[in-house]
Amino acid sequence: MLRKKKLFLLMTLSMIMAIALISVCYGNSAEPPSILIIVPNAPEDLEISIGSGNTNMKANMRDKIIEKYYAFYSSELRIANDYNINVSTREGSFEISLEKPLRTYNNIYTLDLKDQTLTPGKLLSRSILLVSIRIILTLAIEAIIFWLFGFRNKKSWIAFLIINLITQGALNIWLNGFSPMASYLIFSLIFGEFLIFITEIIAFLALTKEHRRARTLLYVLTANFLSLFAGGYIITILPI
Repeated sequence: MLRKKKLFLLMTLSMIMAIALISVCYGNSAEPPSILIIVPNAPEDLEISIGSGNTNMKANMRDKIIEKYYAFYSSELRIANDYNINVSTREGSFEISLEKPLRTYNNIYTLDLKDQTLTPGKLLSRSILLVSIRIILTLAIEAIIFWLFGFRNKKSWIAFLIINLITQGALNIWLNGFSPMASYLIFSLIFGEFLIFITEIIAFLALTKEHRRARTLLYVLTANFLSLFAGGYIITILPI
């Protein structure tokens, strides 16, 4: 029992340290947005632009099912004569002035159309919801695989839940820290899944004794392989 507690503690600390020590690198990837505006439940006719008169620049829009992103890049912002955000729909229009100075990249805001306000950063409620959705979907996929590999013992399922809540929770909280439009996000997912694969091999082999080690190892390999593909698909259609 003491050995198992030490293993869980080691696994948790390893995941935390791995995430804490990872630094974000942009390299020569596509130019990240200078200003990114997240709009939950955005209407189809919503338009957002910046500047005024001849320097008014329309935002680049990306649809993510439950929300839309409106992005301005530094090359476009050089043309705009001010940082006034113009928001318009069929029901009306309004203007919000951004406070300067802004960072070169990744100035993220959340627009509340009802209150006509622009809040810096991502909403905490949004992050909790999206992280929870991704964890639940991943657990559902891996639980099906766990069952198909013949794991029926209660202790095995308790180990499954604890291990995956730690690893998938850490991974998705870490991914939530990236910009929603980060072009390198898939590489971060692959790197994170690799760390999870190593961690889960150690944890499952130590904590599940229901079947031979070869079967347990094959389960971890299969589950993480499918989770990687599922996760890659999820981040292309759902917000981050």
